[in-house]
Amino acid sequence: MVHTWRGIRELVLLGALWSVYSLSRLLASADLHPATERAKSLLGVEKFAGIDIEMSLNRFTSGDEWLAAGASYYYAAAHYVVTAAVLLLLWFSGDQHHRRARNALVLATVAALTVYILLPTAPPRLLPGYIDTLAQNADQGWWGRGESLPGGMGRMTNELAAMPSMHAGWALWVALTVGLITTNRLLRTLGWAHAGLTALVVVGTGNHWVLDVLVGWLVVGAAWGLVGRLQGEPESPVREELPEATRSPSP
Repeated sequence: MVHTWRGIRELVLLGALWSVYSLSRLLASADLHPATERAKSLLGVEKFAGIDIEMSLNRFTSGDEWLAAGASYYYAAAHYVVTAAVLLLLWFSGDQHHRRARNALVLATVAALTVYILLPTAPPRLLPGYIDTLAQNADQGWWGRGESLPGGMGRMTNELAAMPSMHAGWALWVALTVGLITTNRLLRTLGWAHAGLTALVVVGTGNHWVLDVLVGWLVVGAAWGLVGRLQGEPESPVREELPEATRSPSP
């Protein structure tokens, strides 16, 4: 019975998080001009730092039919499918691991939603010269223009929620969570590969700036560290065996 109520509580919490996201779509300004100006400012910072790879990566991705379609599917599906799969694994990993990862995910997402409402920022695909890869391949999938949701649900998305990228942030959360709950080297490698591939996909499809990705990682990393400090670091799944001579004798 306790386990059942805990499951219901988790479902209610995740449902509330989704509701807050949907509400942000109504609260956030839809004025494109200030959002575009913020995007141009981001691009200016990137040019100064030499990390403005959006245009070249976007054209490279969209220039190949197979690569563009694959990137579109990954953008539209992996964000939800992989995160949900890891949440399911997390559910069976034990309460201590579960609470830390869950709370970090909620904290990072709420922080990102706050920025979306206060500082709407346009993605590259809304600026001249960039290609909307998902729109280019909309006839091959369920998404609409620049959206990962089915076309009929597109109005629920916030098109000016570029900074920070929670596609990238959630992917980093997946890698951190997998590393927390398992010692399996293959699964850990896949977790980090997902984080890296997601970063390339969100930039290559014209949906995020490089700085969006970096700040998304920063938000999740900060939330992960803060929750770990407040709750106390859970034991690592990796347990090092001390040499026999260095072990303390039993009392």
